[in-house]
Amino acid sequence: MEHITLLLGIVIITALVFDFTNGFHDTANAMATTISTGALRPKTAVAMSAALNLVGAFLSIEVAKTISGGLIEEEGIRTEVIFAALVGAILWNLLTWLLGLPSSSSHALFGGLIGAAVMSAGFSAVNGGTIVTKVLIPAVAAPVVAGLAAFLATRLTYKIGNGADDKATSKGYRAGQIASAGLVSLAHGTNDAQKTMGVITLALVTGGVLAPGSNPPMWVIVSAGLAIALGTYLGGWRIIRTMGRGLTDLQPQQGFTAQTSAATVILASSNLGFSLSTTQSCSGAVMGAGLGRKGGVVRWSTATRMFVAWGLTLPAAGLVGAAAEFLTSQGAWGTAAVAVLLVAGSAAIWVLSRRKPVDHTNVTSDEITEAPGVVTTAIAAVTPPPTVAAAEELKATIPAPASESAPAPTATV
Repeated sequence: MEHITLLLGIVIITALVFDFTNGFHDTANAMATTISTGALRPKTAVAMSAALNLVGAFLSIEVAKTISGGLIEEEGIRTEVIFAALVGAILWNLLTWLLGLPSSSSHALFGGLIGAAVMSAGFSAVNGGTIVTKVLIPAVAAPVVAGLAAFLATRLTYKIGNGADDKATSKGYRAGQIASAGLVSLAHGTNDAQKTMGVITLALVTGGVLAPGSNPPMWVIVSAGLAIALGTYLGGWRIIRTMGRGLTDLQPQQGFTAQTSAATVILASSNLGFSLSTTQSCSGAVMGAGLGRKGGVVRWSTATRMFVAWGLTLPAAGLVGAAAEFLTSQGAWGTAAVAVLLVAGSAAIWVLSRRKPVDHTNVTSDEITEAPGVVTTAIAAVTPPPTVAAAEELKATIPAPASESAPAPTATV
């Protein structure tokens, strides 16, 4: 193995920093519903998620191979391009974390890679077919499939449990939530930890340390798994609050169906090498579960902001990655300037986050950051028409009009 240069070492460390932000940015995917329904205490939930993320990192390398050898052309790409891409992804992750928006860390990384590669070598450096089939199509399909599955599963769950004791049912589903949350965490490790492995492997190929098409070395797998697990343990409390409380109100039955549906979609995609967004899959499942309960609603104003963030992630991270690559192409001073801007931007976002901190002590607070919108209020007000028996019973409780219950007054002269 050839010597790892200083620049390559900086890129590897930056990739692990991205992996760390990915961990705390996506903790909500597995644990938001479990925490919001009270199935697990916040710190216990994130510790469990961190451990299973680490285990999941060792289960597959299919997604890592998609990143390292399929998204962009390896030949002709400089190591600085990978660095610029990571800068775009990290800054977008931190900005959306500050706003409490569950955007896609995966698409931030893809956007950064595409923008930096195009700035460096033109559009020929990007494999358009791979982007369409393994990035864009899963990005659209995953939240829809997960949401529809969660909606149908929630309807079926409530139908089967109709008439059962609510207290016993909720207790059982809370136990089921713990298992399904663990499955989501495991699935997250098989998908998102792989992306950093792929980026580090790509950097090692561009630096001449590995041959093109190589699988991630074991030390890359271990370091990526540890970084995402550490980030997960620290917990992205702002996004947990949005997904667990700000998007919809979930009961244990809904939490169980949402997590199970999302985990199924993520595991299937990981097996096929589809580098989908676990955030979008879990968010779609939460919305589907929210609508699946009769009387349940989604706060569409929050959902709309989330959709906008999803749409902006690829181009925004791409623009930052392209700008960073433009600077790095100017020489050593440009690379140093990008590093300084990354540190300064990250520090500024951190300082802003301290003005209104969210942590494990207030993540389940009943205070909702926004009131339900018009659509939500209207949906909540809709109730099914009463049955004939219920209508007769209701009619009997209504006093008869005065014209029927008392004789009409007689005129006096």
